[in-house]
Amino acid sequence: MVTLVISILSGILAGYIASKLQKGQSSGCLVNLFLGIIGAIVGGWLFGLFGIQAYSWIGEIVTSVIGAVVVLWVFAKFK
Repeated sequence: MVTLVISILSGILAGYIASKLQKGQSSGCLVNLFLGIIGAIVGGWLFGLFGIQAYSWIGEIVTSVIGAVVVLWVFAKFK
């Protein structure tokens, strides 16, 4: 249960940081959570292509933020 709560909070944090880096404003907790989850998937995939792996909570946040920034960048290109 504690791990799930930490994962949700990490997703919200990663989505919030990515939205601040990319467009300057937060979009709300649920959007940030969704963005953090998708960012974690995309970031993990991208890091896997380069043979990089996150081992700590900070590494997972960095991976998620980078993935979320990429998702926001791609979304902005098609908007």
